[in-house]
Amino acid sequence: MGNRGMEDLIPLINKLQDAFSSIGQSCNLDLPQIAVVGGQSAGKSSVLENFVGRDFLPRGSGIVTRRPLILQLCFNKAEYAEFLHCKGKKFVDFEEVRAEIEAETDRITGSNKGISPIPINLRVYSPHVLNLTLIDLPGMTKVAVGDQPLDIEHQIRDMLLQFITKESCLILAVTPANQDLANSDALKIAKEVDPQGLRTIGVITKLDLMDEGTDAKDILENKLLPLRRGYIGVVNRSQKDIDGKKDIRAALAAERKFFLSHPAYRHMAERMGTPHLQKQLNQQLTNHIRDTLPGLRSKLQSQLLSLEKEVEEYKNFRPDDPTRKTKALLQMVQQFGVDFEKRIEGSGDQVDTAELSGGAKINRIFHERFPFELVKIVFDEKELRREISHAIKNVHGVRTGLFTPDLAFEAIVKKQIIKLKEPCIKCIDLVIQELINTVRQCTCKLGSYPRLREETERIVTTYVREREGKTKDQVMLLIDIELSYINTNHEDFIGFANAQQRNPQNKKRAIPNQVIRKGWLTLNISIMKGGSKEYWFVLTAESLSWYKDEEEKEKKYMLPLDNLKLRDVEKGFMSTKHIFGIFNTESRNVYKDLRQIELACDTQEDVDSWKASFLRAGVYPEKDQVDTEDTAPSETFSMDPQLERQVETIRNLVDSYIGIVNKSIRDLMPKTIMHLMINSAKDFIHSELLAYLYSSGDQNSLMEESADQAQRRDELLRMYHALKEALHIIGDITTTTVSVPVPPPVNDSWMQEASPTPQRRPAAAAATAPSRPPAVRGPTPGPPLNPSPAFGVPPIPSRPGPPPMNAFGSNSQQDPFSAPPLIPSRPARIPPGVPSRRPPGAPHRPTIIRPAEPSLLD
Repeated sequence: MGNRGMEDLIPLINKLQDAFSSIGQSCNLDLPQIAVVGGQSAGKSSVLENFVGRDFLPRGSGIVTRRPLILQLCFNKAEYAEFLHCKGKKFVDFEEVRAEIEAETDRITGSNKGISPIPINLRVYSPHVLNLTLIDLPGMTKVAVGDQPLDIEHQIRDMLLQFITKESCLILAVTPANQDLANSDALKIAKEVDPQGLRTIGVITKLDLMDEGTDAKDILENKLLPLRRGYIGVVNRSQKDIDGKKDIRAALAAERKFFLSHPAYRHMAERMGTPHLQKQLNQQLTNHIRDTLPGLRSKLQSQLLSLEKEVEEYKNFRPDDPTRKTKALLQMVQQFGVDFEKRIEGSGDQVDTAELSGGAKINRIFHERFPFELVKIVFDEKELRREISHAIKNVHGVRTGLFTPDLAFEAIVKKQIIKLKEPCIKCIDLVIQELINTVRQCTCKLGSYPRLREETERIVTTYVREREGKTKDQVMLLIDIELSYINTNHEDFIGFANAQQRNPQNKKRAIPNQVIRKGWLTLNISIMKGGSKEYWFVLTAESLSWYKDEEEKEKKYMLPLDNLKLRDVEKGFMSTKHIFGIFNTESRNVYKDLRQIELACDTQEDVDSWKASFLRAGVYPEKDQVDTEDTAPSETFSMDPQLERQVETIRNLVDSYIGIVNKSIRDLMPKTIMHLMINSAKDFIHSELLAYLYSSGDQNSLMEESADQAQRRDELLRMYHALKEALHIIGDITTTTVSVPVPPPVNDSWMQEASPTPQRRPAAAAATAPSRPPAVRGPTPGPPLNPSPAFGVPPIPSRPGPPPMNAFGSNSQQDPFSAPPLIPSRPARIPPGVPSRRPPGAPHRPTIIRPAEPSLLD
């Protein structure tokens, strides 16, 4: 085998496998192993039991292996078994091992034929085994039974592929001899993941169950349907032997006798049987580990480096050390403060591209949601004019007024300013909610200390709630200040003279042609008129245009914004999009013959954002109006021209002054909230949070680790030491280890070209070669001239003279089963250099012809 270090490799890989399985990180490091694949009842479990020399695997018909079983065989003087999920418990009775496998399988999969990819780790120590790591996988099936899902075939296939696609996994493809080898599920799936055959080893079981007069000699000699690593034949116990409790050692002796006494196999008996398979697998796995050592070493080193920093703080870890607890508390609080500030103020490092941070969401509340709420409240034209009319009449009383009264203007303005309280309170509530969400997200990093996380969240949230009251009081004070004095000398106020001539409906927008927003929207039109389509919309201060795409070359339409308003539209029954409408207040068509166009967005947030953009362009939402014309007295609206002029004048004055107040409130609200709430919360976290934490309770209980964190620390340390030990052992292995090179390629095109419905042989052993009299087979029976060993270096058969031919004759492209494949004859009676062809009347067919029957070809 080489040096001692090489023999330690398989136990080392077993140790790594255990460490990674317990941590749940086995996928990060592909450890060399052997996966056993095959159809149901192909004999996979029997092969494994023969290795161990004990009955320990569940038995029965149908699907018995329903979870992967990672079987680690370790040479040891004492004989016992251990499960990874039962640490410290040694199983001496292997009937108990079987019962534990069945119980553990049922615990995850249920008792009625369900499957699961979660492996069971079993380690068997015995003086009768060689160091091996094998994975017994569920047998491939076609039909669901019991509680199995209908896609059981695909589930099992996906599970097998999880293991055998890894380059570090050798594939033990088990096929029964009484099945057509070309239909072997094991060889087919192995070929998919290992087309070069570098990792596939063939095992032929049930050789004793073949029809009388047939054998698998050509397959085991790797002539028919060859594999690069060849085939090994084994004979397992029959179901009758198992039911009769036939000893495995007696079965191995019977297997040895079978190969020595069978005329077709006696010349290769030393290369057949379970002991030889076990020895070869040990050698192949060891060599495979040696081949994968460079990659394994680099992966181990990268894993070690990634753990180094995290493990550093755990190396001299003492859970009850008060110094460590104090240091950890200070670091946690400091990190919490930094994280909170980054989420609010923004940061250039580690930018989250998946969702908006707390600060970005608060910014949207300030500049999109809040202005939209303000405009929705203020603009209610019909109700406002009725109130102005009532105010003017009530100021004049019984007299007829000649002039427009100032008191009416002030009364209406104050009533409009009071309406600002509701959107301001709503804005503060939205900001509070985002702040609390941000605090909750920042405390996620304190998960290692549940009590600390809980206290931190409680203290900061309580402080934010306290500041909420002060902030709302301050905002109410701002609105009361606006109510206390109506400043009609404000530089932006239009004054009485301008108010008589101004028409607010036609006021000029600030910056013509200024682009306010661009983006994709869906234009909802009935199917009769073309159906809904997505366009690129461009909103400016004067118009809304839409184009075919964002290149803005092909303009579909341009809609002026004059007399347009917004309205909410309910979602359709099957619609997932959020919709809003645009219509003309003068009942004109907006687009083609449509009085209203409907625009759709993916989320409600996008709808609110577009509405805020329309507000900037001067397009306001329609106010829901209660139709009170029937109940209102007829004198509500006087046709007196003088009164109408006064109403119009005050309406224009109110519009101008409320615009000034809105501008002031929109500017002061974010500043007030930032100063009294957000900046105050940041200062509290940086300067006072630690003191509150110390006063909230005992530091020991505060810094008590969670059970998950303690377990994770232990697993990290165990993994770290396992990685270091692995690197140490790998470093001791010399590069001069004795190793057998990979066999040369063989012609395995049969696996690619085999028809899904090949011509079946008359007997049940399509994978076997016929036993014919010497005249038909060529040379006399006995050891072949150049037998291909099942492992090691199987040389390509040497034939002097004729050009190289594959196992199916000179034409490598023909389908080996659609026409009788030819096997070249041996050159014993042929002059060198002359290609040998059999007479056309007697080609060598893989079809079995019994000696007693007349041949159809003769």
